[in-house]
Amino acid sequence: MVFLSPERSGAALLMRFARRRYAPNRADIVALALIAAGAVLIVHGADQMGRTLPQLQAAPIVLDLARLPGYALLTTLRMFAAIIASLLFTFVVATLAAKSKKAEIIIIPALDILQSVPVLGFLTFTLTFFMGLFPGREWGVELASIFLVFTAQAWNMAFSFYQSLRTLPEDLDEVSRQFGLTTWQRFIRLELPFAIPSLVWNTMMSMSGGWFFVVASEAITVGKTTIMLPGIGSWLAVAIERQDLRSVGWAVLAMGVVIVLYDQLLFRPIVAWADKFRFEQTASQEEPRSWFFDVLRRARLLARLTRPIARALRSTPPLPVVRLPAPPPLDPRVSKGLDWLWVCLVVVALAWAVFTVWRYVSVSISLAEAEMAFGFGLLTLFRVLVLIALASVVWVPIGVWIGLRPAWAERVQPVAQFLAAFPANVLFPFAVMLIVAWRLNPNVWLSPLMILGTQWYILFNVIAGASALPNDLKEVASIFHVRSWQWWRDVVLPGIFPYYITGALTASGGSWNASIVAEVVTWGHTTLHAAGLGSFIADATARGDYPRVALGISVMSFFVITLNRSLWRPLYGYANRRLRLA
Repeated sequence: MVFLSPERSGAALLMRFARRRYAPNRADIVALALIAAGAVLIVHGADQMGRTLPQLQAAPIVLDLARLPGYALLTTLRMFAAIIASLLFTFVVATLAAKSKKAEIIIIPALDILQSVPVLGFLTFTLTFFMGLFPGREWGVELASIFLVFTAQAWNMAFSFYQSLRTLPEDLDEVSRQFGLTTWQRFIRLELPFAIPSLVWNTMMSMSGGWFFVVASEAITVGKTTIMLPGIGSWLAVAIERQDLRSVGWAVLAMGVVIVLYDQLLFRPIVAWADKFRFEQTASQEEPRSWFFDVLRRARLLARLTRPIARALRSTPPLPVVRLPAPPPLDPRVSKGLDWLWVCLVVVALAWAVFTVWRYVSVSISLAEAEMAFGFGLLTLFRVLVLIALASVVWVPIGVWIGLRPAWAERVQPVAQFLAAFPANVLFPFAVMLIVAWRLNPNVWLSPLMILGTQWYILFNVIAGASALPNDLKEVASIFHVRSWQWWRDVVLPGIFPYYITGALTASGGSWNASIVAEVVTWGHTTLHAAGLGSFIADATARGDYPRVALGISVMSFFVITLNRSLWRPLYGYANRRLRLA
């Protein structure tokens, strides 16, 4: 028998205790290695963006395969900077619109207008502003590029979050009020968790929507000013100009690799985590899985390192809670009078804006040209409505099938993200060659390119709606043998309808934006035009003709607001009144 001294036995126990509780395991090694690699890439990419404009212009885009990973990194950083800005915008603006009737009167029409304004329209008026913030530095152009990507992402997310807050189950809302939760507590504990499943899918869609306009956001041309930021978009622009199909293929491959990476390391773990926020009374039979989410949950040292931060966030209120006495209720006639006064102020402001635009445009544009722009708008509107109808017929059944099967959603998610991100510019060579070879009508056969910016909004929102269907509702339908058309009519379509309206509404704005790149197609020295408002704005932007750009954007805004007010908003109201979970 061997006896150890108390000192040696105590030291051994201490070492074993330290190894068991604090020593990193294999999951820690994988997680920390990936996090460290991500941090290094972010720092390296940010350093590449801090050059002067002469240095940027002295380093042209080179179609060298060794440069492509660096270009992909810079494009990805711009995309994520824009998505973070879009989330902040969504939480502030959409919440304000959902909670304040007076704010809603301004915010929702403004979102309708902003989602219809093409990326090139924002570019025309913002490039000079951002470059003025950082004179002579690349950061100004980088901010302009990030802002353009933001304009392709934010509106879809804002409408999704607004729809979720407006369709919040009434019983949960009543319980939160009975428990006396503050506004911040209601947002953190009820509203945000309820909206997370839909917001996650719309964030993925917005990320892919940013890829769709990556060429316009990196290869910036306004009049005689041309600036090309290093990135996949500029690579594609140069490859298309040189008719280099091989380089186009490499760019698409790089884009696919980037999408798979951030899907597996970010979005798939978020989808698995967000599943716990589904609104239902019974447990889900199938849960979405993520290998990286499992790694993070098994990481022992990482959990201990982040636990103090999580504890501090839970224990410290982000904002001081000040309970003010409730103001005395206003007389109904006074309240109604204030509402009418607010509406009148909004109408006056809108009339002033319209008058300002008309005064600016009318100096150099005749009435006949304005009527021509309106006719172009009717042509583009017809294309938009037809494509939305076709996309709905195709993708609603497919989206429901995928959303009800989490295992299939896991397989389809990266594929759908890649297809949604597929830039229309990549198809330009084939569209031009086919139309020229077969002598087809560009007014008809360029239209399918617009569907690339339309169908995915509907698909992703329908998947989100189907995956959010309460499990108890599906079980009741199964018990009562609800089948075939009755199952669609009484269970699925009412359940996904609010999500579909969000998808269709943002699909409309996406289609108007896609018309800018789909109605004017260039491959080498060959350019095809389809008559429409998109080609009208694209040509005016290329010439630096600001009055005609303003005219085209104004006409586009008129059509979008009219369509939303006459069709999508009434359907939103119907979903809010009749199809809320309760």
